[in-house]
Amino acid sequence: MVRILITAGILIVTGCDPIKKADKIFINGNIWTGVKNGSRADFIAISGESIMDVGHADYKHVQGPDTELIDLQGDFVVPGFMDNHTHFMSGGFQILSIDLRNANSKTEFIQRIEDYVSKLDENEWITGGDWDHELWGGELPEREWIDTITENNPLFIGRVDGHMALANSLALELAGVTAQTQDPPGGMIVRDKMTGQPTGVLKDEAIGLVNRAMPEKTNEELDNALNKAMEYAASLGVTQVHDMCSWEDLQTFQRNRSKLTLRIYALPWYTNWRRLIDLNKEKGPGDEWLRWNGMKAMMDGSLGSRTAWMHDPYLDDPSTSGLLVMADTMEFRKIMRDVDLAGIQLAVHAIGTMANEWILDAFVDLNRENGDRDRRSRIEHAQHLTPNSIDRFKEQKVIPSMQPYHCIDDTRWMHKRIGPTVMEGTYVFRSFIDKNVNLTFGSDWTVAPLDPMKGIYAAITRKTIDGSYPDGWYPDQRITVEEALHCYTSNSAFSGFQEQRLGTLEKGKLADFVVLSKDLTSIDPDEILNTIVLRTIVGGNDSYIRSVEKNLTWH
Repeated sequence: MVRILITAGILIVTGCDPIKKADKIFINGNIWTGVKNGSRADFIAISGESIMDVGHADYKHVQGPDTELIDLQGDFVVPGFMDNHTHFMSGGFQILSIDLRNANSKTEFIQRIEDYVSKLDENEWITGGDWDHELWGGELPEREWIDTITENNPLFIGRVDGHMALANSLALELAGVTAQTQDPPGGMIVRDKMTGQPTGVLKDEAIGLVNRAMPEKTNEELDNALNKAMEYAASLGVTQVHDMCSWEDLQTFQRNRSKLTLRIYALPWYTNWRRLIDLNKEKGPGDEWLRWNGMKAMMDGSLGSRTAWMHDPYLDDPSTSGLLVMADTMEFRKIMRDVDLAGIQLAVHAIGTMANEWILDAFVDLNRENGDRDRRSRIEHAQHLTPNSIDRFKEQKVIPSMQPYHCIDDTRWMHKRIGPTVMEGTYVFRSFIDKNVNLTFGSDWTVAPLDPMKGIYAAITRKTIDGSYPDGWYPDQRITVEEALHCYTSNSAFSGFQEQRLGTLEKGKLADFVVLSKDLTSIDPDEILNTIVLRTIVGGNDSYIRSVEKNLTWH
């Protein structure tokens, strides 16, 4: 009796309810929790930003008089999609700029630019683009195609893979790029074979020659691009991005920290390594909305630009086997050591077979020099691998950060660049899953669509977008829907050291989840592309609710 009275007195004094109730309960759902070997649930109870309970049928124990009930009406629920590799601010600016992604002929390419220029002020830069010359047969665009229609506006538009860009004559003039300009280390200025003059196409590190001539963006422009990108991401169920960003991008995220509607794991470009170490020392790694304890670097270019660093020359250009974009590898090894000692995660772009071997070797050396620990080093893309390299991911505990949409896009023309032996080690999703490697998925937006539905579809069907492989490109590398979902959720959480708080729908984790129009695990794979996001919840709050008025399109 005395204990009861004491307890009652404490409750009266503190004003606490002895049993905390949920703020919201989502009921009547078809909830895939992502817990391995777990069963489906039908309700999720939320308190604040976290999941209070997940279960079946009986939710009365967490329902209070002020609890909001949301009826899911049997809709399919999954943990929030975590995109392992984006260029998020570029995506925002792309939404606001010219779209050339689907231009499938020289004529259409030129016409879209002419239409866009007609709406601009004189001297206003034309950026964005995402053109793909493979759509019109593989001929690279030239400045002469568009000089007459852009004579009053500098133009610098990127290829879809981000490893080539086209400048018009005005942009080259402003940048001081002439026939006498030398190729920078890790880059190439494409030149006319007869005259030696730049054609306007710049590859990899040469892109910076024109980037430096472009006017700096204002904070207002940067904030607007971020808002556009966040709105678009929410409409696709993306609740976190691992963003391969610039320092300016990170500053934009920090400036908008209180306004974020999705979580951001920022991995700034490696040239900022000293500032990144200092930032982590002074302010720690960030919080659950914005973190910055990772660093992005790049070993080579891309297959589409013939700058992926391969063992053998390209079939359609035997004069090259790609580019080692990292010009000073000795200096980069030193940077890796210092950044690793500061506890910062390394994420290094490697596409070609040689590039992947180089960085795997470097990770071995890093472990030997700095000691064994749980560093979760990542290779971004891990696209073309030798059999030996595939085995090393498991042995070295390296995370392959892959983007499955590339598989059904690049494989339309890949056979022109590389032979069957290399292709057998390309986009090896099944090989990694079978070896229990922590395979993660994302988009590489704006290089590929941000939409996780397209990524999941690509991973489980491997059907090329031109219909050339209706049974799947190397179909033995296909994976299941649930495996693909793990790659977009729990595996991505692990790859960012967040598995204790994100990736599955469990009591105590953050309330990030997505409501979909179809159960991905029970429909025909082709129907995945017709599945839409009905609702996106981040930290217990709606970041997106579908309505008939919404008509967001991807650029």
